[in-house]
Amino acid sequence: MIEPKVAPTLEQSVGSVDWILETHDLCRSFGGFYAVRDVSLRVRRGTVHALIGPNGAGKTTVFNLLTKFLQPTSGTIILNGVDISRARPSDVAQKGLVRSFQISAVFPHLTVRENLEIALQRRLGTTFQLWRSKAVLRQLAPQVERLLESVGLLTHIGDVAANLPYGRKRALELATTLALDPEVLLLDEPMAGLGREDIKLVTGLIRSVAATRTVLMVEHNLSVVADLSHRITVLTRGRTLVEGTYEEVSRDPEVIAAYMGGRHDRH
Repeated sequence: MIEPKVAPTLEQSVGSVDWILETHDLCRSFGGFYAVRDVSLRVRRGTVHALIGPNGAGKTTVFNLLTKFLQPTSGTIILNGVDISRARPSDVAQKGLVRSFQISAVFPHLTVRENLEIALQRRLGTTFQLWRSKAVLRQLAPQVERLLESVGLLTHIGDVAANLPYGRKRALELATTLALDPEVLLLDEPMAGLGREDIKLVTGLIRSVAATRTVLMVEHNLSVVADLSHRITVLTRGRTLVEGTYEEVSRDPEVIAAYMGGRHDRH
């Protein structure tokens, strides 16, 4: 049995201004099989924290538990000092925890502007209607333009999303996620399917976003993890293996054996 090297107690963490997102002994079983078991995680406010591990390590299940797509079998999830273990997904989003997905999740046949208008209306709790008067939608224009400028898409505002290069679609997805004004942003493999130039683009966008928000990301590209992350948690077989800086975890013998296959460089 692998014992996690970092396992804060609930008493140590609840109410702390340092930790914006925490889990304590988080478990999720499926018919007797534990996909996640006793995962204790602390994400410091204002940092980029990476969750890494080999395929099947439980990373996506942890994300599903944090965003309440799945309910934990046992354990506790704390967001800003509040227990959200049994909260609904919509409640978690309203409290500022928002997730993007590995597969680009934009409306392909709508324009870039319309994708942002939908996202902004979701935050306002209203239903999006393409046939609304121009006066109503015009009220959203400053926010739409500000968000698109922040991700380098303002010149593409009238383009149909399906016609964007893949890296720009990822940027649009990030913009629609930011439209919900998250305090904690969960990114599920943001570099999946991207080429070298697009990785550089999206890395820059994440760094910019992280200047004013907390980011927790699942990512397989270790160069990106090393470049962006302040702290890294390594999972294996549903358990916490080790937590630390990139330099610390990349030298850990158990990490090298379980995740890097004997390698511990950045590439």
